[in-house]
Amino acid sequence: MSLLTILRLSRIGDRIIIPTQYTIPTKNYAVERKKPIKGVSSKVKLPVEKDVNKLLTYVCGSNIYKEGEDVKLKPDSEYPEWLWSIRIEPLKLSDLDPNTKQYWRYIRKKAIIRKNQMLKYSKP
Repeated sequence: MSLLTILRLSRIGDRIIIPTQYTIPTKNYAVERKKPIKGVSSKVKLPVEKDVNKLLTYVCGSNIYKEGEDVKLKPDSEYPEWLWSIRIEPLKLSDLDPNTKQYWRYIRKKAIIRKNQMLKYSKP
């Protein structure tokens, strides 16, 4: 018998050999699990405070509990002085000293951002 003939034969038991053309091909793989269908998620609409007096006197949204009220704002004199000197604008390169580590980190970060933007628009 040739090798191809041997490969076309299936063995059942010790002595019975059946040609492959008469056997039923079956997959012996694990059954695929169906993924659960996720429902369409909708955006959660949070209530927006429109009362001007409440916006000026309370920190709206600071209450995380079901009951209670938001934190009331104190007069400016009760807050520390350093709070009013915090920088709220983004850093500029002209504000940094080239001899500092912060300057070179800023340069590297901007270079990475620029490179990623160029890669996004370049053709593969």
